[in-house]
Amino acid sequence: MIAALALLAVPFAQLVPPAPAAKDVRAAVKAALPPLKDGATGHAEQKTCFACHNQATPMLAFAGAKARGFDVPAALFKAQADHVAGFLETNRERFKNGTGTGGAASTAGYALFTLELAGHKPDATTAVVVEYLLKTQAERDHWRTTANRPPTEASDFTTTYLVMRALRVWGPAAKLDKDKIAKRVESARGWLVKTAAKDTEDRAFRLLGLKEAGADAKEIAAAAWELLKAQRADGGWAQLDGGFSDAYATGAALVALHEAGGLKADAPAYRSGLVHLLKTQRTDGTWFVKSRSRPFQPYYESGFPHEKDQFISIAASGWATAALVLAVEKK
Repeated sequence: MIAALALLAVPFAQLVPPAPAAKDVRAAVKAALPPLKDGATGHAEQKTCFACHNQATPMLAFAGAKARGFDVPAALFKAQADHVAGFLETNRERFKNGTGTGGAASTAGYALFTLELAGHKPDATTAVVVEYLLKTQAERDHWRTTANRPPTEASDFTTTYLVMRALRVWGPAAKLDKDKIAKRVESARGWLVKTAAKDTEDRAFRLLGLKEAGADAKEIAAAAWELLKAQRADGGWAQLDGGFSDAYATGAALVALHEAGGLKADAPAYRSGLVHLLKTQRTDGTWFVKSRSRPFQPYYESGFPHEKDQFISIAASGWATAALVLAVEKK
């Protein structure tokens, strides 16, 4: 069914786009990894908070690239994991007493997502954090974001997916009550099914969330189609309906469609997305995206290009690289 939807999702002229050469895809990934490494490392060296934009999506790219034979040093995974784990440990009492950090469930979810991808083992701190996620917002049928930093931290769909994934991955080691987890995931599944998405971030994470929550195949297929039909004539996706395609929305959409929607990397719609990403990658290996978030902290250089737009651009470059990596044959 997804394959058929993929054929219908792009304009007639693009029904059978030429597949990008494997060497071009590999070259794009290889060029993207060094600036992602610089940005992730540079942020950690600032000794500031864990950053969803500088750690989470770059780690998604690093983990995918490593699995496909790219040279990603083990020391990078450890250093990033140590940074995230240190942030959580510093705030352990806040998680333990239910206060959490500024980004609340969103930040905690992104942090555990990054630690999972980095290969970090469960410990006493991750147990406290995942228990916080289980207990927080218990009166709701989903987990809401308390930040307004679009697109990374502005969607309840994103937060809900990250928390459900954290409960699955980290909950058993923390010996959390399985029935309580199941009840909260069931409630979130109902919310995901009935709640409409308003933009690409919502659509991508609604799809991922439905898959994570074990929704019916027809619900997942419908969510995949909703995201797929938003693909634009240039092969990309826009963050906001009516906006311009960019690497953040395109990369996130492709990853969600592949991981949760079953869209293969050689499907016409995926090919079109890859072509868009290859065309828009800059010579320094990065993708530029203009920020929509209002600044909330003092400006600093993380080591990633694009100055005041560096945070959204590194997140976008992480998504774009992760999407390209999925088209590389595993070794």
